[in-house]
Amino acid sequence: MKPQSNLTVNYPSMPELTARGMILGALITVIFTASNVYLGLKVGLTFSSSIPAAVISMAILRMFKHSNILENNMVQTQASAAGTLSAIIFILPGLLMLGYWQGFPFWQTLLLCACGGSLGVLFTIPLRRAMVVNSDLPYPEGRAAAEILKVGSEIRREEATGEDTSKKETGMKDIVGGTALAGLFSLCANGFHVVSSEFSYWFSIGSAVTRIPLGFSTALLGAGYLIGIASGMAILVGTLLAWYIFVPYLTSTLIPADGQSAAAFANAIWAQKVRFIGAGCIGIAAVWTLIRLAKPVVDGIKMSINALRANDTEEKKALHHTDIDMSPKSVSLVFLAILIGLFITFYAFVSNAGLSLSVTIMFIVVGILVAILMGFFVAAACGYMAGLIGTSASPISGIGILGIIISSLVVLGIGSSAGVFATLEGTQFATAFAIFITSVIVSIASISNDNLQDLKTGYIVGATPWKQQVALILGSIIGSFAIAPVLNLLYQAYGFTGALPRAGMDPTQALAAPQATLMTTIAQGIFSASLDWNYILFGVGVGIAAIIIDLILTKNTKSLALPPLAVGMGIYLPPTLEIPLVIGSVMGYFIHKSLKARAARRSPGHEEEDVEACNHRGVLFASGLIVGESLMGVIIALLIVVSVTSGGSENPLALVGKDFQSTADILGLLCFIAMIVIFVRHIFITKFSPEDAESK
Repeated sequence: MKPQSNLTVNYPSMPELTARGMILGALITVIFTASNVYLGLKVGLTFSSSIPAAVISMAILRMFKHSNILENNMVQTQASAAGTLSAIIFILPGLLMLGYWQGFPFWQTLLLCACGGSLGVLFTIPLRRAMVVNSDLPYPEGRAAAEILKVGSEIRREEATGEDTSKKETGMKDIVGGTALAGLFSLCANGFHVVSSEFSYWFSIGSAVTRIPLGFSTALLGAGYLIGIASGMAILVGTLLAWYIFVPYLTSTLIPADGQSAAAFANAIWAQKVRFIGAGCIGIAAVWTLIRLAKPVVDGIKMSINALRANDTEEKKALHHTDIDMSPKSVSLVFLAILIGLFITFYAFVSNAGLSLSVTIMFIVVGILVAILMGFFVAAACGYMAGLIGTSASPISGIGILGIIISSLVVLGIGSSAGVFATLEGTQFATAFAIFITSVIVSIASISNDNLQDLKTGYIVGATPWKQQVALILGSIIGSFAIAPVLNLLYQAYGFTGALPRAGMDPTQALAAPQATLMTTIAQGIFSASLDWNYILFGVGVGIAAIIIDLILTKNTKSLALPPLAVGMGIYLPPTLEIPLVIGSVMGYFIHKSLKARAARRSPGHEEEDVEACNHRGVLFASGLIVGESLMGVIIALLIVVSVTSGGSENPLALVGKDFQSTADILGLLCFIAMIVIFVRHIFITKFSPEDAESK
């Protein structure tokens, strides 16, 4: 893989970790965590908070003297924990659905999330050189955040020196244009509901059912432009396998429930069976990714240790600040503190089961070991997936499925040897303990999924890695304080599917918590020996086939590849999320191809400069699309939370009812097509070099 050192911009001697920055980051973290927890429980989706945090940080800190790009970067690094650590809601509510917990104990939940999140930071330290510095992974959100920070810093510098920027291209117009358009579209779709955010055309061929899915997310369109054609095509392959082979076959061989519509039946088949194929594919692809990363990771660890052992030697003095991770001593102290925290929270959980002391200690030790060992594995897998398609679209819940399967199997083994399953209460405890272990794994996965994206942003803008790592640990701890109170508030107000806090509550108003429901069902299936393993094992076979095809392609061609993780994600993720990614990647491919041909024709000798100039505007505009939808998502989420907690509507901005849906679908499609046209036109209006006129 080729390093992207040419992207790096160094800003030496600037303060990074500042008191005002940490306070601002803490406030943003708490607000965004609360919003993400609600949305995740309601619809199963969370938003990435890195880019909105960067924009908010620049807007606020520019009012202070001597604020700078690296300080803003630290704020977004810290606050990004809010968009990822809240993924704990994909698993933790399962303890209430089992009836094992009646609420979320504050200190147990706090320690669980804080320790898991901090482990996610530590586990990505040895991955940084292999996956950020010496890698060509696109990291779409990391690059987008870096472009925003650079443009904002350039404008601030020019304003401070009194330069005339009226005729100077700063790139801010590109970002603002994309932000405004995406924000307006998101407001109309997710706020006013006058345009649709997705649409599917369902059809049958005989007894087989499938659909043509369309998603209209402008943020994912921008991310698709950044991820490249190989990842986009791999996602498309996974989508085609899921919806044009697996779903049609299964709907033609299985029988729907009485009164179940064809669309509902096909959706249920995908959610309950085909997604397990995707999880199996993701699992084997993650193992393969870890194997391929083994050598560069080991080399990176050796380089870090050698650099840190240099102490005050000339070698140490010559070491650039952008290449310094947390010291081994600091890592060891943090790791020790994490182990103590995990032991406390695991002991508090297991001690309530009434087991003997020896069995209690065995469960605690095995649980912590499983969480740590599985955690390092998922850290590498999630970091790679985030680099491939971005944090927002990365399937954390798919990793959670693998985590709950492994945790359940381990607990099943030690529980059987200890005679835990002799009673119904023992089986319930074992199921709950597997969910508890998986909660740590999901915390690790979510933070590592985000941390490498942040480190990519820092690498581009010239930040100090160890300071970013400290900022993200702080973000994990601060965000953990907000999770239990928010979860308890929402549970008492609405309850979860299958877990209502009070008699007489309306179950139709309960929060769905779809991922937690799925993972709880998997755990119960394992302990009751009723889980169908065929789909997971079949997914492993699909993943092995994708790995072999990818090896053949990359060995025999220079430009073709089929990333197996992306194939698994194509099977696992909802197709309406995948289609905008695919469209964006295909659009980017043809734009780049056309730009090269145009540059070669109109400005010979300046092809690379002109293509880069046009592509830079495309990157900035795509970044703006991600920013606009992310910011509007935050605003709408806050309005929803305020509305529902005060007894108002769950759609406080809605201007139309459900009878407007067919019109909204058409308007959504037309607006999305218009967005693509605007995107393409925006890139091609870039002026070519001065020699252009002579070459005509």
